[in-house]
Amino acid sequence: MVPLIVAGEIGFWVVLAVALAVRYGLRLRRTGAVLLALLPVVDLLILAATVADLRGGAVADWTHGLAASYVGFSVAYGHYLVRWADGHAAHRLSGAPRPAGPPKYGPARAAHEWRMFLRTLVASALTVVLIAAVQWLVGDAARTAGLDSWYPRMALVVGINLVIAASYTVFPKHEPGTAADRRP
Repeated sequence: MVPLIVAGEIGFWVVLAVALAVRYGLRLRRTGAVLLALLPVVDLLILAATVADLRGGAVADWTHGLAASYVGFSVAYGHYLVRWADGHAAHRLSGAPRPAGPPKYGPARAAHEWRMFLRTLVASALTVVLIAAVQWLVGDAARTAGLDSWYPRMALVVGINLVIAASYTVFPKHEPGTAADRRP
């Protein structure tokens, strides 16, 4: 399963790079958009291969959970990542203005971190749903018991991201040289 997940990750970046090269390098915006729309197919192939592997008699291990996690995070973060890459490709290949990065300070940074938390929450929820669905589809609790460890793992990921987002709210970063930065 690990080679399949690695191939899927590589496939994601290859499809993304080709789509952006076609979109901006060859100036075929519609064709590039169609290629970008194919990115979820990579996720579906990984998920289908995972289910087929388990239905074919394999005993679930951490790699099957990793495949579900990859799909969950790809769905939750995919649009954000594609938009980021599209902005940078437009800047480098078409002379568009440099895309703005995430805010660095204050309430704007806290809001950004809360949006990232929500993405992580969605990704983790999707992972849990996919794992439960795979366990149900396989229908053999003994062979899919190895996936149970992913439930607390996803809770831990959400918890860590919650602490990060909350810390930017409770202890906001201030721009250097501001009055808040010069407290005694």
